[in-house]
Amino acid sequence: MSANAEAGSPAKESTGGKKKMVLLILVAILSIGAGVGGTWYFMQSQQGEEDEEPKKKKKKKPIEFIKFEPFTVNLHPEEDGERHYLQVEISLKVDQTEVVGIIKEKMPEIRNKILLLLSSKRASEIFNLEGKQQLGKSIVEEIQLIVGDEDLSEDVKEALFISFIIQ
Repeated sequence: MSANAEAGSPAKESTGGKKKMVLLILVAILSIGAGVGGTWYFMQSQQGEEDEEPKKKKKKKPIEFIKFEPFTVNLHPEEDGERHYLQVEISLKVDQTEVVGIIKEKMPEIRNKILLLLSSKRASEIFNLEGKQQLGKSIVEEIQLIVGDEDLSEDVKEALFISFIIQ
């Protein structure tokens, strides 16, 4: 019996040793594969972010502010006959494109449109925040119409009120 036990031991040890060796090789291959796969995924995600950044940068244009001389207008009389006037300073936020030159070239026409627009309003219409915001949008729309070119008119972004006094 001792001969069988001694003979069986080396066979079991060599089979167990082979299993351990195969298991270690599989673990090593899986570890290397996971490392390579993770590196590849990370590199692809970094390359995707780099491709997106130039697209974002191309879309963003430098901004310029065009300041208008102050406007002072008589507002449309209230329903009760009360009269008010408005004194306002406006800066126009635009993309730095050809639209800047067009606006400066057409400044008398733009000032005229803004004066007409302002004097058509009642104090009660523009006294609150919503009224002022709507007035700013209307000014931008008027300027976009004067600019004319659809692509350039999109470069006119916002009318900003620097000073706004109703009396």
